[in-house]
Amino acid sequence: MLRLLEIEYHKLRYSRSAKILVLTYFILITFIALIASIEFNLGAINFRVADQGIFNFPYIWHFNSYVAALLKLFLAIVIVSMMSNEYTNRTLKQNLIDGLSKKEFIASKFLTVMVFSLVSTIFLFIVSLILGLSFSDFTEVSIIFSDMEYIIAYFVKLTGFFAFCMFLGILIKRSAFALGFLFIWWILESIVYGVLKWKVFRASEVADTIARFFPLESMSNLIKEPFSRLSAVQTAASQIGSEIDKDYGIHWDQLLIVLLWTAIFVFLSYKLLKKRDL
Repeated sequence: MLRLLEIEYHKLRYSRSAKILVLTYFILITFIALIASIEFNLGAINFRVADQGIFNFPYIWHFNSYVAALLKLFLAIVIVSMMSNEYTNRTLKQNLIDGLSKKEFIASKFLTVMVFSLVSTIFLFIVSLILGLSFSDFTEVSIIFSDMEYIIAYFVKLTGFFAFCMFLGILIKRSAFALGFLFIWWILESIVYGVLKWKVFRASEVADTIARFFPLESMSNLIKEPFSRLSAVQTAASQIGSEIDKDYGIHWDQLLIVLLWTAIFVFLSYKLLKKRDL
């Protein structure tokens, strides 16, 4: 395992673009802290974003994991480029000549995917913990470490998404086209969902149930938007006679769906590479 990771490390360490993208990703996560310093002046009303409770435990785990997941495209570009460069630089063929099996090659890529996800998750945990201890109104240990399932969901979401990017990189071989196909896939999922929702099942919940099993939709459903959980939003909704009834929880079946897609993408990557004449 360490040998495979070492091979990938040596490939990435000389990639300037990969370094820039990875660094940008982690800097942007750190910039979540800047939200705390934003202060709005609306006439006689002055308020700071951090004072609205977004950094309160345990809500911060939900908020930060959702925001950080929106930035995952930076690492996705690294994953896709990592695969396309294997064909462009002919390092894949050289690795196989040097004795690396195709199974070991896929394993090395997936291990790299998991390392990216794990490091990102640990970094997010540390940033969130520091922000929470600095701004949260609740610092009891039992409250701090509640809702930690959002951090687990974040790791699973990133791993599944990066495994999909790895598969696209092997399938299409060109990073720009692979990223374009990723965008097209997202549009196709939206179109299929719309057809099911408004044409086939006529606004019933069957379409939503089916959509839960789409690759990108299943990953998106892991961590739902946290903004409507804020007390200010809830209060504003109740004042206009509207109640926000939404399930924000992390469910094991949704985690299982994403893990299943992750396994499928890794398996398809191996089968495609095994079948392809290099």
